[in-house]
Amino acid sequence: MGATFKSASKSHVGMVRQVNEDACLDLPENRLWVVADGMGGHAAGDYVSSLIVDSLRNVPVGRSLDEYSAALRNDLIRINATVREETANRGVTMMGSTVVLLATRGLRGVCLWAGDSRLYRLRDGVLEGISRDHSYVQDLQDSGLLSEADARVHPRANIVTRAIGVEAQLALSSVDLLIAPGDSYLLCSDGLNKTVEDHEIREVLSHDAPDEIVRSLVHLGLNRGAPDNITAIVVKVSP
Repeated sequence: MGATFKSASKSHVGMVRQVNEDACLDLPENRLWVVADGMGGHAAGDYVSSLIVDSLRNVPVGRSLDEYSAALRNDLIRINATVREETANRGVTMMGSTVVLLATRGLRGVCLWAGDSRLYRLRDGVLEGISRDHSYVQDLQDSGLLSEADARVHPRANIVTRAIGVEAQLALSSVDLLIAPGDSYLLCSDGLNKTVEDHEIREVLSHDAPDEIVRSLVHLGLNRGAPDNITAIVVKVSP
């Protein structure tokens, strides 16, 4: 049970957008890491992503991972209702945000998400996507109607089918994880995985220092023109 977790995070507005609507929470003392990618423009998206991060930061850690993950889930449901109310108050069409989080206790973990921000795991040189995008193009891929390469350049690649603030009832997906010493985890907004290839993520994630990894990943995205905000959190597990 004595694994050590080291983490680092970096967020960048990118090369095109005026406002960074991404937000992230790198909270190793609570064993909690969160990426949120706001949607809606006109200061709406960054309001929602910041609300998610600021609220989850204050969720009591609880006695067990099950208790903590239930509290995190309940908090996201409460935030969803708050955002719906604020959307109506402002008289805007939509305010929302994706969310992906990793919470751990000992060598157990849980991933909760809504939308297309992702959690990856690198284990023994193999990169695996833990989360699965809630998106229009992912639905097409799952139906066999679209290849992964075509999904990247599809005109509706930015449409998510689940997010905080979009539906009256928030539908979160979750995956339980068994964590192994030597694992590396990456949480990121789609601004990263839409500009950087999986094999590049695998290569960079295999390096040792989390702060150098997040800088390298964001730099790669910026070199590709970074049309969207880019956010990355890296968590390394050692014995």
